[in-house]
Amino acid sequence: MSYNSSMRRRLALPLLAVLLAAGCQAREVEKDLQITDVRTGWYDAGIVEAGKNKLVPSATFRLKNISPEDISSVQLNAVFRRVGEQESWGEHFINAIDRTGLAAGATGNALVLRSPLGYTGTQPRVQMLQNREFVDAKVEIYGKHGSRTWVKIGEYQIDRQLLTE
Repeated sequence: MSYNSSMRRRLALPLLAVLLAAGCQAREVEKDLQITDVRTGWYDAGIVEAGKNKLVPSATFRLKNISPEDISSVQLNAVFRRVGEQESWGEHFINAIDRTGLAAGATGNALVLRSPLGYTGTQPRVQMLQNREFVDAKVEIYGKHGSRTWVKIGEYQIDRQLLTE
């Protein structure tokens, strides 16, 4: 074995480690991503509990990569709350951008986040939205990449409209 090949091997491992670490840096999703095309409403979750209609708060949106670099492996968590209340009224966690990533400047596919909790009633669904006992809801969307902590990237009022998709 020559001196040159031995030296190259010794330099290659630390260089590879540095390159991998640079590629795995945790990104600031609140700066790198933008929420676009937001649509909220109350999703018709079907019939439950012996014939009752169920409506759950829903948010549909896209993520746009506004950074100059591709981004991958982004997680999102939607926390639903009734307006005026602090406690969570359901959460929905997803891997929003997989390992294949989202190119710089690109916009991803539509993401749908729904609370597992909602309203049930025997009234027709549209009448449920007009009920005087009905309390509006909002969704807070948190994002995370790598080892960073969760950070809020958006908050939206749930529109009082019926969604079937």
